[in-house]
Amino acid sequence: MKILLVADKEEPYIWDYFDRDRFRDIGMILSCGDLKAEYLSFLVTMIHAPLFYIHGNHNDSYGREPPEGCVSIDGRLETYKGIRLLGLGGSQRYCPGEHQYTERQMQRRVRKVAPRIRRQKGIDILVTHAPALDLGDGKDICHRGFGSFVDLMDTYEPRYLVHGHQHLCYNLQPRIMTYKSTTIVNAYGYYILDYA
Repeated sequence: MKILLVADKEEPYIWDYFDRDRFRDIGMILSCGDLKAEYLSFLVTMIHAPLFYIHGNHNDSYGREPPEGCVSIDGRLETYKGIRLLGLGGSQRYCPGEHQYTERQMQRRVRKVAPRIRRQKGIDILVTHAPALDLGDGKDICHRGFGSFVDLMDTYEPRYLVHGHQHLCYNLQPRIMTYKSTTIVNAYGYYILDYA
């Protein structure tokens, strides 16, 4: 299955110059946060594939006007066509606001969903906004990753961790890296993942 990953930037290539043929093989869309609700609604309408999303640290408006036709997996485990998706949105807390968490708060979010992960016998794709600690994150508190995500990869060995938040232009971040048996993909802008 081809999965369209999106995060942080509404891509003119997609939004302004949409060509249905370029995306005809997409079977699922995953949003890693910080995108306008209208953009996500556009994607799910034009591509005709289910769109699962989590909150970025700038998505306070989703509470009032969520993306139409899309499914929030923030803090939830969802299975689609046998692929187990765990969504954990938000960033490190750097100022007052929704969708910002301390490491301890993120650990509590992980513990809350852990029984479901065990019942489902693991995770295939971990969908986050912030990266994992020391794996494509930044040095400042706003862009620092979560150690909780490293723990999840150590415990459940998902095939993929997909995230946003860390723009590729920040310190020339790599789009793809590997941690043990998990491939980490920075979804900034957009990326098409061939999930075999």
